[in-house]
Amino acid sequence: MENVADYKEIIDVIKANGGEAFKSCFQCGLCDVVCPWNRVRIFSMRKIVREAAFGMTDIESEDIWRCTTCGRCPQQCPRDVKQIESGVALRRIATEYGVFPATARPIRGVRGSLAGEGNPLNEERKKRADWAEGLSVKAFAEGMEILYFPGCYLSYDSRLKKVARATADLLNRAGVDFGILGTKENCCGESIRKTGDEEVFKRLARENIKTFIDHGVKKILVSSPHCYHTFKHEYPEFRVNFEVVHISQFLFELINAGRLELNKAYGKRVAYHDPCYMGRHNGIYDEPREVIKRVPGLELIEMAESRADSLCCGGGGGRIWMETPRGERFSDLRLEQAIAAGAEVLATSCPYCIANFEDSRLTTGVADTIEIKDIAEIVRAAI
Repeated sequence: MENVADYKEIIDVIKANGGEAFKSCFQCGLCDVVCPWNRVRIFSMRKIVREAAFGMTDIESEDIWRCTTCGRCPQQCPRDVKQIESGVALRRIATEYGVFPATARPIRGVRGSLAGEGNPLNEERKKRADWAEGLSVKAFAEGMEILYFPGCYLSYDSRLKKVARATADLLNRAGVDFGILGTKENCCGESIRKTGDEEVFKRLARENIKTFIDHGVKKILVSSPHCYHTFKHEYPEFRVNFEVVHISQFLFELINAGRLELNKAYGKRVAYHDPCYMGRHNGIYDEPREVIKRVPGLELIEMAESRADSLCCGGGGGRIWMETPRGERFSDLRLEQAIAAGAEVLATSCPYCIANFEDSRLTTGVADTIEIKDIAEIVRAAI
């Protein structure tokens, strides 16, 4: 095994870090039944659990890198095995020893980009606020109502910049006193942590926390469910607590308060996709749908799998940075479900979901059949 001198030592470390977490598992297999991977290939989370408990036989296996941390198996597990936390523990061991299968090797480049430029996309930090040009978006200063934290993909990805711009325009129209950190903003670190790299995560988190405190940040508005989850549930590990709100929740508040008036018809059939880190991980199901329902002329429809049973897009757990071959993409299946339900638009509130759906829309030849929109873009179109 390349770069590993003592295989037995690795097995001992795996047992010490993961074995205890799996003692309650009685191998019922419910995790395999609900895992979306079994829609596209043979995959066994139960096998991962068993191997982690008794010592992995092949740490270079791609299987420990497949989990998207979608939350389906913990939701169904009758013994509270905590598959996600345990799987991440195994990835930490692989990361520590520098052992990556071919599909996971892009993580090395991502790690370097995060450490150097504060984003996973190999983009320059100095360009982080370029998306806001011409929108009268201010730099955040102490005393402002809210910090808007667009995150990495909305700051750099050409498709997702449109979501950031729509969001900023809505905030301005609603008279929200907000600002951004621009070049002082780092990736939240959620995905790199899920790949097992605690060192980079902690560095990003501490830098962000220091910046938030130095600027007097109290309330953070995010567009990414992954940022939401990390700021709300993981940053408190560093003994800080910030009020965190997702844009779908905030738009619901603004519309209810009469600060945004939707008066332009959006006459399309729209299916809403529940992102894993909004739905299963954080229980946010109703506010996004209520926002969509307020749009004049729009017909909201549900897909075959929705809310707690929503099908993962495939981007969580660091998979957004890994190559998934055609025929194994969950996002392809999700578009099929949306089209089967009669949707003209597939709406969501997650940059990973949008990136994957847009890719599937092109590669599966349905670009003329369905559109992909963030909720903020739909609301903006209704004003």
